[in-house]
Amino acid sequence: MPDERAHPYDALLLLSFGGPEGPDDVVPFLENVTRGRGIPRERLEEVGQHYFLFDGISPINAQNRALLAALRADFQDNGLDLPVYWGNRNWAPYLTDTLREMVADGRRRVLVLATSAYASYSGCRQYRENLADALSTLTGEGVAGEDLPRVDKLRHYFNHPGFVEPMTEGVLAALEKLPAEVRRDAHLAFTTHSIPTAAADTSGPVEAHGDGGAYVAQHLDVARLIADRVARETGVERPWRLVYQSRSGAPHIPWLEPDICDHLEERHGSGAPAVVMIPIGFVSDHMEVLYDLDTEALAKAAELGLPAVRSATVGADPRFVAGIRELVLERAATERGAAPDRCALGDLGPSHDLCPVGCCPARAPRPAAAGADSTFA
Repeated sequence: MPDERAHPYDALLLLSFGGPEGPDDVVPFLENVTRGRGIPRERLEEVGQHYFLFDGISPINAQNRALLAALRADFQDNGLDLPVYWGNRNWAPYLTDTLREMVADGRRRVLVLATSAYASYSGCRQYRENLADALSTLTGEGVAGEDLPRVDKLRHYFNHPGFVEPMTEGVLAALEKLPAEVRRDAHLAFTTHSIPTAAADTSGPVEAHGDGGAYVAQHLDVARLIADRVARETGVERPWRLVYQSRSGAPHIPWLEPDICDHLEERHGSGAPAVVMIPIGFVSDHMEVLYDLDTEALAKAAELGLPAVRSATVGADPRFVAGIRELVLERAATERGAAPDRCALGDLGPSHDLCPVGCCPARAPRPAAAGADSTFA
């Protein structure tokens, strides 16, 4: 019998991006990521050099294992009898294999935690398409009717205290790493993954579409929250800006700007004494953080002679893990017809439980699960 507090759900699925775990995995992993785009193998080998700097190992899988263990321990410590599984989009354990395992274990109502806190096609809709693809594969294998799991996705958690509070503490700790003579007037650079402006403009529900869409609005809301809290803690209001990193698209396609390295040059040119880089767009210290910030951006700062540090992501921080448990219980109560408190900080309020039609659309329509337009009940 499922835990009554989690009812009607009988499992939580940690759904993530995946990454290579050795040199031989790098190009096959990148082929999975770019499947259907016609990118030559030699270009993938060039991109893969980032991974080879770290022995061909992406840190994301180890970080997901740590989060998985922390969730299981937190659930046990709080008497929540809900098994937690893990599946990836692009590398083992693959999502379809994990759902197949869940079917064999008798799981029929699955709540999904995606390792992306914000609304966007790649951070939400694409995961919902992955779920639909996996469920379609299971259907083709003969899993149907009551044996086919129903999947629901946890709401966006960018403004949940469990996400915001560890981020804020990370900024305060990073400031302490700066030399005392530049600490007081250090600038804050909130970073997130750049995406095409067209994708940003159509992120979130239809009513949120427009310049930057929900993607930019949500990041700005979190950045303001953290900047204000840091000001209260330190007694200093620091200049801050939302900037972007990890662009990977064709040069002729507009993506969100400015890039973090360009921003560091601009800050140095304007006389900023130091910069704290705050990766609010990322849940853990995976490759985009370790390479694009800790390697490229810090090298640019050193070249400029600009003191710079990077604050921590939430990773498996106990407050983040507890926040996920709260979101699980909140969604379960809602499914049972209750009206639980929906905790959210900032001006935007709690996000929707069910992605509406037209939310973060793909360039070409594809089936998706866990939304109002779900092809699976």
